[in-house]
Amino acid sequence: MAASLLLPSHFLNTYRISKLCLHHMQSANPHKGITVLFPVRALASRSFASVGSVENHVSAPNKTHRSEGSKTSDGTKNDFERELQELFDEVKMLVMNGNKEDAVDLLRANYEAVKERMDVGVRGIEEAATVDIIALGYMAIGDFKFVESLLDMLNEIVGSLKDDEPLLDSVLVHMGSMYSTLGRFEKSMLVYRRAIDIMENIYGKNSVFLITPILGMAKVLSSIGRTTKAVEFYHRAITLLESSRGAESEDLAIPLFGLGSLLLKQGKPVEAETPFLRILNIYTKLYGEDDGRVGMAMSSLAHAKCAMGKANEAIDLYKKALKVIKDSNYMASDDSIVEKMRIDLAELLHAVGRGKEGRELLEECLLVTEKHKGKEDPSSVTHLINLATSHSRSKNYVEAERLLRTSLQVLAKTVAPDDQSISFPMLHLAVTLYQLKQDEEAEQLALQALHIREKAFGKDSLPVAEALDCLVSIQTRLTRDDEALLEQLKRVLSIQEKEFGPESKEVLTTLKKVVLYLDKLGRKNDKLLLQKRLSALRSKFKQQIQQ
Repeated sequence: MAASLLLPSHFLNTYRISKLCLHHMQSANPHKGITVLFPVRALASRSFASVGSVENHVSAPNKTHRSEGSKTSDGTKNDFERELQELFDEVKMLVMNGNKEDAVDLLRANYEAVKERMDVGVRGIEEAATVDIIALGYMAIGDFKFVESLLDMLNEIVGSLKDDEPLLDSVLVHMGSMYSTLGRFEKSMLVYRRAIDIMENIYGKNSVFLITPILGMAKVLSSIGRTTKAVEFYHRAITLLESSRGAESEDLAIPLFGLGSLLLKQGKPVEAETPFLRILNIYTKLYGEDDGRVGMAMSSLAHAKCAMGKANEAIDLYKKALKVIKDSNYMASDDSIVEKMRIDLAELLHAVGRGKEGRELLEECLLVTEKHKGKEDPSSVTHLINLATSHSRSKNYVEAERLLRTSLQVLAKTVAPDDQSISFPMLHLAVTLYQLKQDEEAEQLALQALHIREKAFGKDSLPVAEALDCLVSIQTRLTRDDEALLEQLKRVLSIQEKEFGPESKEVLTTLKKVVLYLDKLGRKNDKLLLQKRLSALRSKFKQQIQQ
């Protein structure tokens, strides 16, 4: 007897929710549910219509269906699949409308029903498909702990099913996506591999239906550092799409973006430029130069240009991208992606000596945040600190001080006095006051930041080393006890050796300071030992520069 679901009559619009659908449930904006920085369009994928994430870039050919087992004799979906479809849509709608408790109640009722069937030994594809939908629902709600137990349950069911079961391939792809999101990459690869094998047997190795699990596998391989293999999977996805949709198909955007991003991570910006340029050309030809999608593609290409050292080209692309996105109303001015583009461009402008232009962008970020969230929203603190840093670079320490004090006032109203987030503007302010020769207050702020970080991150953490290093500089000018200052520097050195390695540039810098204090204190023997180590490190870095 077919399993029945406890759903409203309008429940899940797609069980055929293609493979990585849970990202869509997490956000109404498809850009926010995925890492890609360009638009997507929903497409039908086999018998499972895609509702989000990577698959939205990959539409299946017309008249593509799953195995006939998923349809009735007249070609329509069977009642069970329709109920699954309605269930997923209902949960998605409840989550997007903020009715989390109702969504949980609905999922719990269906979980209890399927659990009863499983307890009496009924563990077929219908139970697997139901648990799959329930897991996707809890994924959308954010209850990842329960999702893990559901996946364990689901893994037991699919392990006993034969590969020719209808819906099994789609269940496996959903599992692969959820495992990947939870960081369980080995399990993700196992289910993706099985899904690919099943689809290859049904549709052939050159079927476009393989795109979704292939892209899922590429993402997992990239996440675990198997980049060479990941590149192979991205190329396979690109080849399949080119052969079925053509070399200028919009559906190529996702694998091209994944490939370009991976090549950038590998430190291969020249190779990464090609896929990003293809995306830009595809969107320009389809939608024209003034379309927001073109702007997003420009931003990705700008990132590659920057990594190639072509700063001026990157700056021009970033500027054009922001203008196109703004003029086309493609994204809201306070969208996090647009904000990141402004900050990236501002950082690049500062790097090439165009600080005034960069500062104007940082001011825009602050104004947009204050307009949409209010002047006392904690999200403004990042922009206040960025602006303060910009003013400090221009030696406008008075304005930097004002901005940093404002950021501390904002945080004081929203977080606890010992919250680790306070230590960052606090330490910035200590450095700024040091530049203004206000050493006494600078010392107190640096000490306070140090205590907060020791409690939050541990006494042997990098944030603590940063605070100690700052404190030593301040206390040196205040002529504090040299023995105490030397001990603090030794703490910094120990942390850096652990985190960066004994032959890092950070260690070299701190070694110089330690040797200086040993000389000041007249410890010739200790100084001699470290002087030899320092000389060896200097020689090493000198050789690296010459090479």
